[in-house]
Parts: sequence; C-alpha cells; structure tokens
Amino acid sequence: MAAAPVGRKETRGARRTPLTVRQPTTLPASQQARPAATRAAILGLGVHVPARVLTNDDLAKIVDTSDEWIVERTGIRTRRIAEPDQAASDLAVPASSAALRDAGLSASDLDLIICATTTPDMIFPATACLVQDRIGAAKAGAIDLLAACSSFVYGVITAAQMIESGVAQHVLVVGAEVLSKLVDWKDRTTAVLIGDGAGAAVLGPSQNSGILSSVVGADGSAGDLLKLPAGGSRIPITAEAIQQGLHRARMDGQAVFKLAVRVVPDAIRQTVQKAGLTLDDIDWIVPHQANQRILEAVARAMDLPFGRFICTIDRYGNTSAASIPLSIWEALRDGRIKDGDHLVLVAFGGGFTWAACTLIWGR
Repeated sequence: MAAAPVGRKETRGARRTPLTVRQPTTLPASQQARPAATRAAILGLGVHVPARVLTNDDLAKIVDTSDEWIVERTGIRTRRIAEPDQAASDLAVPASSAALRDAGLSASDLDLIICATTTPDMIFPATACLVQDRIGAAKAGAIDLLAACSSFVYGVITAAQMIESGVAQHVLVVGAEVLSKLVDWKDRTTAVLIGDGAGAAVLGPSQNSGILSSVVGADGSAGDLLKLPAGGSRIPITAEAIQQGLHRARMDGQAVFKLAVRVVPDAIRQTVQKAGLTLDDIDWIVPHQANQRILEAVARAMDLPFGRFICTIDRYGNTSAASIPLSIWEALRDGRIKDGDHLVLVAFGGGFTWAACTLIWGR
C-alpha cells in the first residue's frame, strides 16, 4: 500500500513527491511495525543465471567502449547473457525450485506465484502461469507483476500482504529477466549495463522474523525517462516500428541517475521509520543494482558508509527484478547476512517506480 510521506497530509488526486521525512514523536498505529504474529518472512531463496559470461572486453568488440570506460561509469566488469533460446521462464524455473528446496517446501505447498519481470516470455499467458505448470504448483494462483526494476520488491510486499491477511500461506516471488533480448547492442548507454538472471524467494508466516514495514511510490510524469516504446497497444510491433528501433529499450541515463538519488534515500528513511527503527539499527541495505555510481551517491546523500550496501553489480550487471534476490543470495553465501540482521530492500525503475521494505532476516 502506497504511503504518503510521514507527517504530511495526502490530498486526493495529488501527485506523490518524495520529500525529506520529518520525525514525529509518535507514529500512528497504521504506520507502526507489524507484530511478530502477523509477519511474513522469506523462508527460502534460490537463484539461476545463464552460463555465458560477457566481459567488458567482449563488449568493446561490438560497441564503442572499453573496460576502463565501463568500470569507471558503472562499476560493472562482467554480466551473464541468456542463450537465444532461453526465455524468462527458463531462468525462473530453476531459481524457483532452488528456493523451494531451501525453504523445505514442495510446489504443492504454494498458494500463489508472483513473477516479477519486465521481460515475460510473452504478453499472455503470464510467465507466472508457465512457471506454475513447470514446477508442478497445481493449486497455486499465478500472476505477473510489472514495475520494471522495482518489481521484485513490489512482489515481496504484495506477497507479505497476502500472507498477513490470511489469503495465502506460502507465496513464491520470482524476479526473472532476459534484458539482453530488449537492448540495442549498438547503444552503449544501455548495452554496457544489462545482465540476465533470476532470483526467487518463498515467503511464509514467521513468529520471529519477517517484514516489519514497507513503502511504495511512483511518478508517472517521468515515464519517458526509461521505456520500451513498442510492443503494447499504443505502438504494436510492426515492420515500421522495428525499423525505427522502437522495440528496443531507451533510457535518459542522467535523468534516471538524478531521480534515483532523490527518491531512494527518502524511501529507505520512510520504511525504517515505519518499522520503529533508526538507520543505526540497519545492518544491511540491499539496493537494486542499477549502477554502482548511483548506489555510491545514495550512500553519500544519506551519510552512510558504502560498506553497508550489498553490491554485486560488478559481476552480474543490472539484472532488473532479479538483482535484489541475487544480491541477498551472494551475501548469504559469503556470510555477511546472518539470522537476526535488519535489512532494507530498496528498488527503483522505469515508470518511474520505487519500493522499499524493512525486515528481520531469518525464518
């Protein structure tokens, strides 16, 4: 559920703009951390990335760039690229199966599957339905969720609301992207950034851990900053659209950078405050891996050490909805994230959209 900035009355129909959060002495009951008995926690996590590794030196052979140029501006050194016959569901299925194993559950235990993706196999049926069939989750509902790079966090928040309200007990959220299918490989502003991959989380009820608070937001007036013009009902795919390159992603990189650095710190502050915590209580911030320079700018804007931000963009690139679960998985594998840690997941993406949640890690 979208939240207005704390301490500011929301007017019906007014556009929501992220502002500096004022610190009230007492939070309304609706904005206080959820009691433990009603929390939804991540019970299991799984990832899957394509085998093919594309280095910066490889990219320099097909577009005017260099390893030094890419690293200096993005922090990226390598990324994974799907094979021509691999679609989003082909990455989502093994990631989902791994998440179920990690949770100690079977596909028959799932009540709902949310596939967070900007690159579905097709417009319909939903990629979540394809995943449901392939993993054998016969009793689960299935939907796709599109909020660009914010999709996974939106999905986690949606899953948590389903669990806390009693609509579902176990929900699979899988972020799966094959952005390499949409990028213009002659445009270095986008080609150097993207990577393919999938990360899945199984959520369920928990007495001790789980999501404490969340915020979501959007600014549709910034929709032109990052978009894929063709493929919808406005501009169907035609020979003319393809000739004009309208089937490829387009981005105003500088404008996205500035907007992200403005909205992300406020989203983090808002969800932490709603959880009844302070930034000092947060062990790790797990951001969407868009560009390392954006993440560094966010850390500076919040006067936080960059070492408290989980960063994996150097080896995966920008995997959109898959980037946060991939980052959590990496930090679990190397021992940084431990049970009982306070985490903030925060993402931003085309739309323009953003979302954040605060949680206690563990089952």
